Amino acid sequence: MFKNCFTAALLLPAALLGGCASIVDGASQSLSVKTTSAAGDVPGAQCQLSSNKGTWFVVTPGTTTVHRGYDALTIKCTKDGYQPAIQTAGSTTKGMAFGNLLFGGVIGAGVDMSTGAAYDYPDLITVMLQQAGPAVAALTGSAANTGTTVK
Repeated sequence: MFKNCFTAALLLPAALLGGCASIVDGASQSLSVKTTSAAGDVPGAQCQLSSNKGTWFVVTPGTTTVHRGYDALTIKCTKDGYQPAIQTAGSTTKGMAFGNLLFGGVIGAGVDMSTGAAYDYPDLITVMLQQAGPAVAALTGSAANTGTTVK
């Protein structure tokens, strides 16, 4: 009888703390995106963030909420007069995910990993844009939108 109570007392905290990162931070994360160039900040760029968890859009400087995950975020930003920029932002494993293995067990860690709650992206992602040359700038302007060929 005592042995069963002792075992139950040891397992109860593990069962209650399973999925700890899911409870504390959740599977979503708010992050900010800004665009800069050699000359300084470049506001008004259209950015698309994507991963295996979904696709999100933001105009810089701006903030959006993404689903956390193991896979990196791919950020694609465009703005007239600038070359399109593509950048990736990797995720990092939260320290609490390792604590979850100790206290929440394999089930809790598995929940956090599958929902993405065990991972974090950077809070601020800065994408560098480069000004387009004259030919590229002409293509990103009105001629590109009307289907007109620029020579």
